[in-house]
Amino acid sequence: MALLSVKDLHVSYGAIKAVRGISFDINEGEIVTLIGANGAGKSTTLNTVAGLIKPESGSVEFDGASVVGVPAHKVVGRGMALCPEGRRVFTQMTVAENLEMGGYTRSDAENKETLEKVYAHFPRLKERCGQVAGTLSGGEQQMLAMGRALMSRPRLLMLDEPSMGLAPILVQEIFDIVKQLNEAGTTILLVEQNANMALSIADRAYVLEIGTIKKTGTGAELLVDDDVRKAYLGG
Repeated sequence: MALLSVKDLHVSYGAIKAVRGISFDINEGEIVTLIGANGAGKSTTLNTVAGLIKPESGSVEFDGASVVGVPAHKVVGRGMALCPEGRRVFTQMTVAENLEMGGYTRSDAENKETLEKVYAHFPRLKERCGQVAGTLSGGEQQMLAMGRALMSRPRLLMLDEPSMGLAPILVQEIFDIVKQLNEAGTTILLVEQNANMALSIADRAYVLEIGTIKKTGTGAELLVDDDVRKAYLGG
């Protein structure tokens, strides 16, 4: 049984059809990526899975149970966490306070243990634990957003454009951390405009165009697919 199963999902914003009947599965332990141009429906899909948007129709099941209509904070409690596009850290709060907010579904003892793991993945956050989040660099804020999501101990971590606006050296660092998290047992659903980087680490990938899935395959297969290369990889 898939850890996450999305079937015939339709999402609209008024008269605008953002997602048009997509279906995909994610197995435990995988990295799965959704790639596509702006407006393809990638972020809408993540936000719907996370409980932030109610679908027009279709099903979303996590670990065999429906999460359609489940409030977002309860979705987190079930084992899914979203690291949103644009980071959205609490800019007036410290690094430590942001991380504490991420662990609201867990006990103090669990949060203490998880915090040490987060700091092990992101040493700069430990160095800056008392610093106000709004004064961090873009790369550090991305690390904080990921760390905050990890504080809930998710089985499925959803990442929406983690490399956006980052220098190439930081992009590589973020993707290295994503691989480390996966190797440590976290299943990853990744939305990313840097298709080359996303496909290079993904077990499987789906190509979205105008709210529909146009192509699927392993990351390695889509890296050498002519249509994908022309459309998304500059080849």
